[in-house]
Amino acid sequence: MSVATVSLTPVIQSMDLTSINTIRTLSMDAVQAANSGHPGTPMAMAPVAYCLWHQFLRFDPGDPVWPNRDRFVLSIGHASMLLYSLLHLTEVRAVSKDYEILGQPSVPLDAIKSFRQLDSRCPGHPEYRWTSGVETTTGPLGQGVATSVGIAMGRQWLAARYNCPGFENLFDFNVYALCGDGCMMEGISGEAASLAGHLQLSNLCWIYDNNRITIEGHTSLAFSEDVATRFIGYGWNVTRVGDANDLDMLGRAFQTFLNTKDRPTLIIVDSHIGYGAPNKQDTSGAHGEPLGEEEIRLAKRNYGWPEDKKFCVPEGVYDHFRQGIGKRGKQLRDDWFARINEYRKQYPDLAQELFRMQHRQLPERWDRDLPEFPADPKGLATRESSAKVLNAAAKNIPWLIGGSADLAPSTKTRITQEGAGDFSAENYAGRNLHFGIREHAMGALLNGLSLVKIRPFGSGFFIFADYMRGSLRLSALMELPVIYVFTHDSIGVGEDGPTHQPIEQLAHMRSTPGLIMIRPADANEVREAWKVILQLHHEPAVLVLTRQAVPTIDRKKYAAASGLAHGAYVLADAPGGDPEVILISTGSEVALCLQAYEQLSKEGVRARVVSMPSWELFDDQDRSYRESVLPRHVKARVSVEQASDFGWSKYTGCEGRNVCIETFGASAPLKQLLKKFGFSVEDIVAAAKKQIAQCQAQS
Repeated sequence: MSVATVSLTPVIQSMDLTSINTIRTLSMDAVQAANSGHPGTPMAMAPVAYCLWHQFLRFDPGDPVWPNRDRFVLSIGHASMLLYSLLHLTEVRAVSKDYEILGQPSVPLDAIKSFRQLDSRCPGHPEYRWTSGVETTTGPLGQGVATSVGIAMGRQWLAARYNCPGFENLFDFNVYALCGDGCMMEGISGEAASLAGHLQLSNLCWIYDNNRITIEGHTSLAFSEDVATRFIGYGWNVTRVGDANDLDMLGRAFQTFLNTKDRPTLIIVDSHIGYGAPNKQDTSGAHGEPLGEEEIRLAKRNYGWPEDKKFCVPEGVYDHFRQGIGKRGKQLRDDWFARINEYRKQYPDLAQELFRMQHRQLPERWDRDLPEFPADPKGLATRESSAKVLNAAAKNIPWLIGGSADLAPSTKTRITQEGAGDFSAENYAGRNLHFGIREHAMGALLNGLSLVKIRPFGSGFFIFADYMRGSLRLSALMELPVIYVFTHDSIGVGEDGPTHQPIEQLAHMRSTPGLIMIRPADANEVREAWKVILQLHHEPAVLVLTRQAVPTIDRKKYAAASGLAHGAYVLADAPGGDPEVILISTGSEVALCLQAYEQLSKEGVRARVVSMPSWELFDDQDRSYRESVLPRHVKARVSVEQASDFGWSKYTGCEGRNVCIETFGASAPLKQLLKKFGFSVEDIVAAAKKQIAQCQAQS
């Protein structure tokens, strides 16, 4: 059937049209009540979302986390009321962080009435873990569609590993993402779409709301490309729906996606933003602000809706959704769990794997093969020791998969065990992912993989973390245990110069709430870092590694590397544990501090060396432990790190000395750079003595 595109005035409406208009009016009323939000897109795209959810989406509102459900991603997160209306009308049940179904509605009507207010289940943009039924946090445009590619990749990997004879459809879910002009303009969507086409992800469908309006006005101000041709060039199947209100045409488009088995699908839907609002339809005024009470009344009149009723859900709408997605979804979910019970009997080992993965548990004795490294003054680069530890862990954790932004030979992140293989259109079982030179998309794809409970890692040069800050921030916001491996961590890059020498990146990472960053000092700290990281459940981790070799510290002489789990620990100490000065350092600079410690000891200066690979882990320790490492009465403190000193005063105090870098580095061999920027034993010894003298003068 086709919904009229001119006037919606019949007193008696079909239940399809009534349901669509309920979505529209709930969205309009919520935005107006909040005096904030974006009503136009929900009004335009309500028929599209309704058609998908009511007829096609394999989703059980009673169990919104069953593993083989279809995923719906609202990439245009500003249109959040479209999703909240659907979650309310389909009566999605709330789920706790531990995935225990609580039974209460995820989005009760009162939550819609308190849209965008403090503690509402309907925040301004959809937030994963906050509102059940939200598959990923969206808001920054392009992130949602890019994340959907990772989810689709995850399904293909799950199917390749766990679908077995007799259970060929154990994992066969599809991924739908609703996007708009803003998503198409953001570069991350192009990165992700290019890779999706290359990988022939036939389980992926993007729905493009082509309403031609942005905040500043018509898209012709800045956007005139042929999107269809662009996506055909990416290797996608492209189809078009000329009227967002045409349910028959929408149904055929979704069926076309389901019938396409060799590539992803883009459905271009021509729509009218603010549909039905007589003065604001097709204008930017319907995009980012409430319509106003009078315009809402006129729009409701066009819909044949009671003009003065707010948050109206007509009789029969809830039951209509129950008989559609509710009934279909429950049957699909129940059938799947019945198959899983049979699967356990026939494939118990794989079933146990699957259970552990879905509950973010590790296999028993997963760390039994992690290497230990003997003391070695020459040592090896921490990227090299990380490769050894990663591969040992990967042997015991089959769902640990990942790759790099075209830098695996440099970041040393390839899984080399026999049979690991490369993830490709021809081999979705491969554990080595090739993201291409697409750092921003890589971060979003990792988030998508993590959302289906795979344990993903991605790697690159630390300087290029700047290209993926948006995706990395969302990892932390969603509490996803994504692993980021960044190498070439300092001026140790040498001749590549300032463009490749990270200076401010450590400070950037440390400022991100919920992110665990670890910069290990040697091979054995790398081992301990991976042990910490792989046991995280809700925190993304950044592992920062050297390009150049660093000494493997003699742990018989100095403290055990297991202290890394505390974030910071006393590596070397003054006799009796009574230091005059404390040297605090991370990464490759720890070895330098140990040399300075030995020199100070020879000169009768009581020094302590603290290895502080992770500020976040250290700050999580209790006060007594932190005091034992950095006693308050020892005021003479020196930090040493080849990066910005931003934040170090937290540990060294306002009068402390921070041997850091205040410029963008330089292009030269490493030894020359260390001398130029003051990273020598002599410089650190001098700084320590000056600190002691300064503190004595003040006492």
